[in-house]
Amino acid sequence: MAAFSMASMTDVIFLLLIFFMVTSTYIFPTALEVNLPQSSQQTSKKPTIRIALDAEGNISTAMGDAERQPMQPDELKTWLMLAKEQSSEEATVALYADENAAYGEIVKILNIGADADVTIVLATKPIRSSNNSTSDNR
Repeated sequence: MAAFSMASMTDVIFLLLIFFMVTSTYIFPTALEVNLPQSSQQTSKKPTIRIALDAEGNISTAMGDAERQPMQPDELKTWLMLAKEQSSEEATVALYADENAAYGEIVKILNIGADADVTIVLATKPIRSSNNSTSDNR
């Protein structure tokens, strides 16, 4: 009787493991980098629907704690109406617009929200007080 050797099977498994480890380093996150403007007024209410607009005019959307997904401006109205229907409570929609984003693009998104009968608020980051900031003069 011939015995089955597992040596070749383990070699294949290790090669696949190395392949997936090497190729996984080439995966880049799809999130947009958004630098929010500062504001002295903040709300503690967490938005259920998020829209992000970066400085180049790219839009991404997310619902709840889900990852943001890229979206085309012409798809935004339909997505907002579906997201509003899916949310069980009063939908809170926040627009995370980069402080360098074109004002016209922000207004377009606000108009799309108005067309979809959704109120959109602009998200900001809190103003840092001057006595808490430190400067590094090395």
